[in-house]
Amino acid sequence: MQRIGILTSGGDSPGMNAAIRAVVRKAIYHGLEVIGIKRGFNGFIEGDMEPMRLGSVADIIHRGGTILHTARSEQFKTPAGRAKAWENVERFGLEGLVVIGGDGSFTGAGIFHQEYGLPVAAIPGTIDNDISGTDYSIGFDTAVNTAVDAINKIRDTATSHERTFIVEVMGRDTGFIAVAAGLAGGAESILIPEYPYSIEEVCHKLCKGYRRGKLHSIIVVAEGAGSGLEIGRQIKEHTGFDTKVTILGHLQRGGTPTAFDRILASQLGARAVELLMQGATCKMVGMTAGKIVETDLDRVLGQKKTVDLDVYRLASILAI
Repeated sequence: MQRIGILTSGGDSPGMNAAIRAVVRKAIYHGLEVIGIKRGFNGFIEGDMEPMRLGSVADIIHRGGTILHTARSEQFKTPAGRAKAWENVERFGLEGLVVIGGDGSFTGAGIFHQEYGLPVAAIPGTIDNDISGTDYSIGFDTAVNTAVDAINKIRDTATSHERTFIVEVMGRDTGFIAVAAGLAGGAESILIPEYPYSIEEVCHKLCKGYRRGKLHSIIVVAEGAGSGLEIGRQIKEHTGFDTKVTILGHLQRGGTPTAFDRILASQLGARAVELLMQGATCKMVGMTAGKIVETDLDRVLGQKKTVDLDVYRLASILAI
């Protein structure tokens, strides 16, 4: 193997740049050439690609986002779009592809491998942490720390004004960020799509705390569990408490990646290159129980990762 491509696809996540850096420098160390593909699969189709050298990835390990840029590609979902991408594989002489992204990106890469046989090494990069085959995806730790920092600041205002605050976090249809941030931030309630809840129960808990002298509360809501604005309205209607809502939104995707995310990204990026050099055809690299592991991509896509409900229940117990 002499030349590989690398792209980032889907939503950006802090640590993607650290992964790009690791792939490029590990590959060059072993004598491989690396072609950077801009704007994900869109750039793959359009041939928006260029060689990457040691200097291409200098001074990026601490930067959020992705220097390769990213996008979601509807065209790559079509056979015609993938055929154009294959023309660029041949044009640039690619013998392998590193894809950094989430399940949508992995699905596209898997289909492309099945149709054209190009070896693929996938690296999980999504703040949602909803990819099976790994305990952590790149960006999750940074997103959680961003949410916790926001909760800490909001609690100051909640205490000063004796208010109830709803904090809505990202995560699509999963509650990984909400559970981690809620536990670390000492939230009184955490609402996630994986566990049923009722507004009446939430309000009962708030009122119980009020009766024992608790004058402020923080409720963390995963976006997949419902609208923070609507939940806030219902709580105010049921309890009469002064209730405010903060939606963190894309704030959680940006910022300097934590040391954990930089280290994880560096390890996964380097291992992805090793897999391609060793002849792997379609694998994802991840971390399980502190060890770097690799899993068949079709198996990753065929399994659903679920929130650890024991951790969720612990957060509820500690918030009594």
